[in-house]
Amino acid sequence: MTLDPSQRIRSIFSESNAVKTRCAELLAPKIVQAAQSIADCVLNSGKVLSCGNGGSAADAQHFSSEMLNRFDRERPGLPAIALTTDASTVTSIANDYQFADIFAKQLRALGQPGDILLAFTTSGQSHNILNALDAAHDKGMRVILLNGKDGGAAAASVATDDIELRVPSEVTARIQEAHLTMIHCLCELIDNHLLGQET
Repeated sequence: MTLDPSQRIRSIFSESNAVKTRCAELLAPKIVQAAQSIADCVLNSGKVLSCGNGGSAADAQHFSSEMLNRFDRERPGLPAIALTTDASTVTSIANDYQFADIFAKQLRALGQPGDILLAFTTSGQSHNILNALDAAHDKGMRVILLNGKDGGAAAASVATDDIELRVPSEVTARIQEAHLTMIHCLCELIDNHLLGQET
């Protein structure tokens, strides 16, 4: 029997809502902790370097744009760099070395102790994300990892001071939808830390 397209749409929305509700139940304290960590980083003259592949690259850029420009409230831009946006650098590293190094080499050049790596992955298995985590740790950076599925090898690479926000789903699209909501939670809480909570 063919599923009615409208029924499938309702099912997708229902599944997405269920995953995000579960994330709120499981991850709210960690999201609060991550936002506080980013706010403290910025207040201490640090910056956030973000990365991901495909849809997760778009998430990395989305977060960076909200920081550099604004989220809901007027404020000065905040220091954030998406490591996915410079096509010349990314293709140069991929061509001269390997695709697995496209983020790690940038982190080794741009990262400083006290900075934060905000890494996005839906599977926890991308080699360039794993190498980025290693590079961030080598540079004395804290990692905030937005992850999914069973966490993969990336979950095993998370250090004691890092924060992993793992979406409890096996479906890539549902994980990405939850990651986007987490980005907006982070941005609102960062603004609240820096500007005071709106009444």
